[in-house]
Amino acid sequence: MDRADAMVTGFPSTSRRGHCRPVPSRVSNSYVMSSELEAAREAAQAAASVIRDLYQRNLRVELKADKSPVTEDDGRAEEAIRDVLVRRFPSFGFYGEETGQRDMHAESVWLVDPIDGTKSFVRECPFFSTQIALMRAGRLVLGVSSAPVYGEVAWAERGAGAFLDGERIRVSTVAEIGGAIVSTGNLRSLAASARWARFGELVGRVNRVRGYGDFVHYHLLARGALDVVVESDVNILDIAALTVIVEEAGGTFTDLDGRPVGLATTSVLATNGLLHEGVRRALGRTGR
Repeated sequence: MDRADAMVTGFPSTSRRGHCRPVPSRVSNSYVMSSELEAAREAAQAAASVIRDLYQRNLRVELKADKSPVTEDDGRAEEAIRDVLVRRFPSFGFYGEETGQRDMHAESVWLVDPIDGTKSFVRECPFFSTQIALMRAGRLVLGVSSAPVYGEVAWAERGAGAFLDGERIRVSTVAEIGGAIVSTGNLRSLAASARWARFGELVGRVNRVRGYGDFVHYHLLARGALDVVVESDVNILDIAALTVIVEEAGGTFTDLDGRPVGLATTSVLATNGLLHEGVRRALGRTGR
């Protein structure tokens, strides 16, 4: 097995859809991952080992100031991730959901959410993931989205395409809103805004609406199984890695007003690209 094949063979994952299985390698031998992506995948694997060991163990749950839950697993998983990334790249900054920000002025900064979907984790629902992204000079350049219990690993880096379980993926070619499948999540602030009526009108125009949420609908979007994702009430650690994955799969990823994703982003409009402007116009602007 040459280096390229070794680098893209996914790590085993425990899934409610099956047992531990190796992820197949389907990436061209001409593609060699960057050292940063190798490290991010190694860190995700380290976190997966922690998460699988503690999942369904009735861990003590605490509430943060914003009333969101945090468990022992969050802290241990982030520690495992940080150990890998800081050891490999000591000069990089680090922004973790549990440990906060360090050296954010650095040219390269890791963005990490060890368990995105802690509420699902606590309720023993497999729809949670580890999100690891790298921002360089203000631009998101790579992302790893690992769902160790659900059983999927997606990754991408700029200029190299997007992959799910070792296979290159692409967004759909649906070009008409009437044929679109839309998935939603975290709509509380959207529901409280004047834009809610516009969203209701959009729902009446599309082919189907579902609420897969969390990492799930972004993986589905990137592999062409649905066409539009609409969310509010997110933060950059939730979506940084997924932004790169969707865009490298050929999609478009902005906030609901069409602005590029950045550290202050709190809403999402992610599409296959062909539908993006039409959906953005249908939803209107917030006026900000």
